[in-house]
Amino acid sequence: MTKKQGKILVVDDNAAVRKALQLLLTPRFAEVELLPSPATLPATMERLHPDVVLLDMNFYTDINSGNEGLFWTDEIVRRWLGTQVVLFTAYADINLAVEGMKRGAFDFVVKPWDNDKLVAILEAAVAKHRDTSRAAKSTRRPVETTEEHADFYWGDSRQMAQMRRVVEKVAPTDATVLITGENGTGKDVLAHEIHALSSRSDKPLVCVDAGAIVESLFESELFGHVKGAFTDAHSDHRGKFEQADGGTLFLDEIGNLPLHLQAKLLRALQERKVVPVGSEKAVTVDIRLICATNRDLEAMVREGTFRQDLYFRINVFHLHIPALRERKEDLLPLAETFIAGFAERYHRQVKGLSSAAFEKLKQHRWSGNVRELQNVIERAVILCDGDQLEPGNLEISATNTTVATTPLEDAEEQTIRAALQRLGGNLSLVAKELGISRPTLYAKLKRYNI
Repeated sequence: MTKKQGKILVVDDNAAVRKALQLLLTPRFAEVELLPSPATLPATMERLHPDVVLLDMNFYTDINSGNEGLFWTDEIVRRWLGTQVVLFTAYADINLAVEGMKRGAFDFVVKPWDNDKLVAILEAAVAKHRDTSRAAKSTRRPVETTEEHADFYWGDSRQMAQMRRVVEKVAPTDATVLITGENGTGKDVLAHEIHALSSRSDKPLVCVDAGAIVESLFESELFGHVKGAFTDAHSDHRGKFEQADGGTLFLDEIGNLPLHLQAKLLRALQERKVVPVGSEKAVTVDIRLICATNRDLEAMVREGTFRQDLYFRINVFHLHIPALRERKEDLLPLAETFIAGFAERYHRQVKGLSSAAFEKLKQHRWSGNVRELQNVIERAVILCDGDQLEPGNLEISATNTTVATTPLEDAEEQTIRAALQRLGGNLSLVAKELGISRPTLYAKLKRYNI
């Protein structure tokens, strides 16, 4: 007789469900413990050290948001490394299941459940936990935590092959690089790739969303401050320039930076020195600069909304990432790459996609570019029970497909995008200029995935 293995902790507020699970799981696993709520979950985790937590998503009547389940998923993944979480929900909420697995859950089960499938998932989760534990014990030194980033997906198109050759030549130098492209093309990922290929790869890559910095804190964030420089300055603070010293400074969305802040940034780039707020002493910095934007900086220079001297300073090498719809030959290799990665991450047997599924992908506009494709494939892999994706697995808006668009719609999309760039993303001004209401503008932004 095979020895029972695995400790299972069930957390569910339904007494009938707990009783049914006790009868089902006790004969199959070494230990099964059941809790009616997560109130005593931390103490039970410390005492039992379960391999798997079968976690209900909701614990209050008439509250079906799943937020409690997501909270405890985060806590278990963070505090009890290696312990696997299987989410248990009576509400077949696909978005909730996907979100839970993105946060580190091993899998999910929808009530009412299939006994054999539930047991198989729990057995696989137990095996995963034990494999993880053995690997951790065999490693003599602790695993160092480093900032991870996704690989840049080049694809097979002529445009991307040409850009790759340029990157391989430029990356090892200290030349300043400007990366442009629509949202979702992977500008930030390419910046990481350039840094990884550079002679500064062993030094920090410091990323800054230039358009998101509060104007009043711009100098403090980028240049630093000294203790007592302002009310909340309780200690010295090294700004992003100093943090990137010896490495690379990546300024994302630089096109969103207001004119008066552009002047301050330009001065620091020209002098390669920064003066922390509250100090009179300049600090010399050695950085490699990479900038990115989805806006047309040349047009902004002509309109007077972006400084010409700053544009020349940051545009030494210009890399433009083409939209996915402009390189459809990359669609299949990218989709297959994502399928392989997500199948491994989410313990699925998916190995590819059917010809009909690929045809559905080809009909889509991909206004959200590679990021949109990645999200579609991730959801499809999580929900797929077979070994290949079918059209039904691909949740793609029918209103955003190539066959559904017309030259008039293309022109409308470009007009909206141009107005957004020209007016700095101010939706009220855009709606007024286009002669439409804000709700109509919102609908069009959603339609074109802007």
